[in-house]
Amino acid sequence: MTDVTDTLQLTVRHPRPGLAIATISGDVDTRTADTLRREASEIIQQGCPHLILNLSRVGFCDSAGLSALIGLWHATQAAGGALRLAHVPDRLMRMLTLTGVDAVLPVHATAAEALTTMTDSPSTSTGEHGSMTRVSTDAETREPTEVERMACDSTHHRPAKLS
Repeated sequence: MTDVTDTLQLTVRHPRPGLAIATISGDVDTRTADTLRREASEIIQQGCPHLILNLSRVGFCDSAGLSALIGLWHATQAAGGALRLAHVPDRLMRMLTLTGVDAVLPVHATAAEALTTMTDSPSTSTGEHGSMTRVSTDAETREPTEVERMACDSTHHRPAKLS
């Protein structure tokens, strides 16, 4: 049986302007779906209408989580961007297929593969260094419990804390 958690973490990196890759850790369910929607919507509103969600660390997703993903797809579309899903766990992939959502939300094996499909977005890069933000939230209070900004040396993939 899967252990359900009340904590959802998003780790975000910006490989180039206008595009963010958010790795989601935890369960996306009735307790955490609003947190995902709010945090990812903030990323979009801050100038990243192209969003890739890395779901490799998602243990469970229910209908509320699915609704949050669809809502984020609408938000990226409204901002002139696109949403891609990467590393989708088998259980979630079955849900996407059964509901037909996989016809709307492109699913990719890896974040790198999803990134290559976003060729219509601006191709300028941030150079050798990008940035990363890690946000941990408590689903019960919906308040951030930890925010950590990091610089990321994309050549060596070593994050370093920013002040």
